[in-house]
Amino acid sequence: MPLEPRHATAAPDSHLRGLRDAVRTLLRLDDDTAVVIRQLNWTTPGHHRQETSISARRMDGRVRHWTLDGPIDQITDNDLRAALIPHPTPRAIAR
Repeated sequence: MPLEPRHATAAPDSHLRGLRDAVRTLLRLDDDTAVVIRQLNWTTPGHHRQETSISARRMDGRVRHWTLDGPIDQITDNDLRAALIPHPTPRAIAR
């Protein structure tokens, strides 16, 4: 049985490019690090969920990965900051 192609639902190129550039800036990545942003659609009976997956892949093989709740076209710079930049824990601040 041949597989039918699925229609891609991609965010506008300018928004996706902006997210990629924001990831590069926030993480201070060099030009040799690949930034991959994908939208994942999870469907179970009676439930549909979308996630945005972000990976930073360095030339030395190290990979960092984040998953944000929601589709690519709804992810904002503030969402990226909250997910990608580590926040000190209250215990770390007290030291």
